[in-house]
Amino acid sequence: MKKKIILACSVCGKRNYSVEPKKDQTVRLEIKKYCPHCNQHTLHKQTI
Repeated sequence: MKKKIILACSVCGKRNYSVEPKKDQTVRLEIKKYCPHCNQHTLHKQTI
């Protein structure tokens, strides 16, 4: 089973996206993505 990283919106806290990690990823992932709950592009951070 492959590991998945869950991304949560930094504004509303909803968990919207899941991505597969890179091989040598050492820092927490932060990507600007569209949040359907906020209806705008916001920063999404990796959850635990």
